Amino acid sequence: MISREICQRVLRKAVSTGADYAELFAENTVNHSIHMVTNAVDAIKDAVIAGASVRVYKGLRSVMASTVDTSEAGLLRCAEKAAEALGQGSAQIDIVLKERLFGDIHPIRIVPSSVTNPEKVAILKDGYFAAKEHHEAIKQVTGMLLDVDHNILIATSEGLYTQDRQIRTRISISAVADLGQGTQTGSFSPGRRMGLEMFDTIDPKSVGIRAASQAVTMAGAGYCPAGVMPVAIDNGFGGVIFHEACGHSLEASAVAYGQSQFVGKLGQKIANEKVTAIDDGTIPGAWGSINIDDEGTPAQRNVLIENGILKSYMIDKFNGRKMGMPSTGSSRRQSYAYTPTSRMTNTFIAPGEDKNEDIIASMEYGLYAREMGGGSVNPVTGEFNFSVKEGYIVRNGVICEPVRGASLVGKGSEIIQNIDMVGTELDLGQGMCGSSSGSVPTNVGQPLIRVSSITVGGR
Repeated sequence: MISREICQRVLRKAVSTGADYAELFAENTVNHSIHMVTNAVDAIKDAVIAGASVRVYKGLRSVMASTVDTSEAGLLRCAEKAAEALGQGSAQIDIVLKERLFGDIHPIRIVPSSVTNPEKVAILKDGYFAAKEHHEAIKQVTGMLLDVDHNILIATSEGLYTQDRQIRTRISISAVADLGQGTQTGSFSPGRRMGLEMFDTIDPKSVGIRAASQAVTMAGAGYCPAGVMPVAIDNGFGGVIFHEACGHSLEASAVAYGQSQFVGKLGQKIANEKVTAIDDGTIPGAWGSINIDDEGTPAQRNVLIENGILKSYMIDKFNGRKMGMPSTGSSRRQSYAYTPTSRMTNTFIAPGEDKNEDIIASMEYGLYAREMGGGSVNPVTGEFNFSVKEGYIVRNGVICEPVRGASLVGKGSEIIQNIDMVGTELDLGQGMCGSSSGSVPTNVGQPLIRVSSITVGGR
């Protein structure tokens, strides 16, 4: 994308006023999406994101400038602006870049850009019409097929010069059902760090059926009773509760500034001993995986909590300076226009030893949350409120009638103490996580777990 020689000149300009570290980040990304509604293709969109940023540090000060002009002159102007904003001074850093190749753990067999739009439309139609024809109660279906080709270059004053190509594919089907009690929506949006070979293992028709089945089930459900009760949260996207209520509080962007419920607790017991939580950016083909982070640090498997003990935070280079700790390969950004910071990749509660049937059988009366929806959380306090997308009442150890309108209310530091049963079958769910460095693809996950006591909000 940009030669080493140009990168060297840009970095030398960036450190010219006394910076002790400089970084050049450049990208060229193509987002291609196909949308369906009302039984037909509604739109085919291409979005290109191309540009670069220069970031400089001096001690605990950081300045970033960005530009869409990636010519040498444009990059030098960008570096000059960052250097001037950092302050007056001079530097004698001799920057010599050496290319590094970290390898690719995500080989792509079918590059999406090599596949025609009609072929992609056929894949999307399979999912769309499977949902549409699933039940007479289905009133509307929307579908999207997305592929992303994200190319990045990173060069730093420490001598690093490296590049990476990240290809992702995702299909999303949403269905609306009405059985006379008001409309309800179901959706399913699997994605992978893969090309279109993703559909060798994910059947688009099954995606549509799952979305439509959820909509029909919830359209016939009564309202959930409120109260404090045990809750079993299923695997896959159920992990969004840990991601939001605890994961963000373990990012250096919160910890370094004292804005986390887990500040100063390394080595302490913060969760039930059955809880081991991991952020792993090295899972081949997983939606949130990376080869390198957006500072050029190789992806890692970071054990955050082990048997209830806090073992690690997720750390980027700049916040690592504040904390006196090394980067964990956790720096991410939506694009060159955002300042990178510590973010999650694939974050999950590791499998335990409890059988699923034993978890359900242990509940005399409670809620089974088959799938979680959205919600909100305060990362400083860990207080959260999440909707249950698909839920069922459990009576005498048996999953009974579906209920709508359920929500889970609590505090992250308390819920992980109350997870007293952890199943054996880990699954991951895909999402886009928004934070100060923009929206990035992340996986959440867990086995089926039981929270012994939590507040359930109803109608």
